[in-house]
Amino acid sequence: MSEEIKELKKKLLSTKKNGYDCVAEGYEAAMEDYCRGYKAYLDVGKTERLCAAETIRLAQAAGYRPYQRGMEVKSGDKLYVSNRGKSVLLAHIGKKPLSEGAQIAAAHIDSPRLDLKPNPLYEEAEMAFFKTHYYGGIRKYQWVAIPLELHGVVVMKDGSVVTVNVGADTDDPKLVITDLLPHLGAEQGKKPLATAIPGETLNLLLGSRPIGDEEDSGRVKLAVMKLLNEKYGITEDDFTSAELEAVPAQNACDIGLDRSMIGAYGHDDRVCAYASLKALLDLEETPAKTAVCVLADKEEIGSDGVTGMQSAAFDTFMEDLCDAQGVALRVCYEKSFCLSSDVTAAYDPDFAEVYEKRNSAYLNYGIGLCKYTGARGKSGASDADAETVGYVRRIFDDAGVVWQIAELGKVDIGGGGTVAMYMANRNITTLDAGVPVLSMHAPFETVSKLDCYETYKGMKAVYQAET
Repeated sequence: MSEEIKELKKKLLSTKKNGYDCVAEGYEAAMEDYCRGYKAYLDVGKTERLCAAETIRLAQAAGYRPYQRGMEVKSGDKLYVSNRGKSVLLAHIGKKPLSEGAQIAAAHIDSPRLDLKPNPLYEEAEMAFFKTHYYGGIRKYQWVAIPLELHGVVVMKDGSVVTVNVGADTDDPKLVITDLLPHLGAEQGKKPLATAIPGETLNLLLGSRPIGDEEDSGRVKLAVMKLLNEKYGITEDDFTSAELEAVPAQNACDIGLDRSMIGAYGHDDRVCAYASLKALLDLEETPAKTAVCVLADKEEIGSDGVTGMQSAAFDTFMEDLCDAQGVALRVCYEKSFCLSSDVTAAYDPDFAEVYEKRNSAYLNYGIGLCKYTGARGKSGASDADAETVGYVRRIFDDAGVVWQIAELGKVDIGGGGTVAMYMANRNITTLDAGVPVLSMHAPFETVSKLDCYETYKGMKAVYQAET
């Protein structure tokens, strides 16, 4: 091949590379340091409540203080609001007024899980169980025969809140959902994956040791309730006003002989939430425009509710900040930009039939931009315009961020959504971007360390953009 043709190919054709072929000396040490912090964040924040609490702890350590309506808001201020302990909104007030807009990163901190039903406790065959109702898009067969933890709160009639933690501490017992043995599972094995494990069989096994006299009924259920009462002071009726969530009982760990990946529960979407948060906390100087980080709840079930991205909580926070500067909210929104920071599907060669290779995200190729998500004919997508994609390309390239652009999978196979449409519906220019994930929505997902770090760098570049 002639030198002229080589130069022409280099000039005209895409030359996306594996991120490890692009990074400078010393990169991996910084990447590993970032990922250690991320793994710690995951281990502490296995539910949206725990994640919000850890977010606030980190923010306060970085100099952020709670915002109260009516406070003076000036350049350099670092403020946050906790929305009912389940979502968090943070802002680093910029040098420019909010009439010039804000640079926003919006992620979510809820993940697929199993919630306890309002009347969960029962006994059958002298074993005690909790009934569950799955939350978000899970593949039910993945949740059986693995160790589980239980986290959440019980709110008593007097308004006091009891925090529940079963299984997280080293010496704690774990919970489990049993599965059918292969010797008796011939008929089950003939069923499709989606129906082989019905939702009503996702019952947490709690105990088998009875108390009381032999002729008494419900002895195992009573024994379990006695243990819960001794530890937490609750009765069976108190489950009515409880939020208790079963999540995998495992911590984040390195994956691969080369330790190049992280395996954990909850990458979707805490991997982007942490990148958005950490990038904000690490801003060395006051940004030109106000930098806003939104960590929302309820994305996995449609972003509805008071802590979801469709609620007025975000608008209220932004309007309060705007009012403090005498700026109309609509003026701020129309000049703002939002990176909807959510994960995308990483190409998996074992399931190549559902991916379109030319438009898939790959591990180690950096943060994945998604012009649109949605399903089939782009249903449920905000579909960012070309100008928006060009804007982000420029920001990332100027900051040396490794990035790629991708779709979720083949057009007619399925699809998914993010909070992007809810930000775009507010007249905020929005684009999806996030970390590619293997085994998305499984109890144990896998991501690339390089992609995690590049997403952090990308978030930081967006916050620091001057236009």
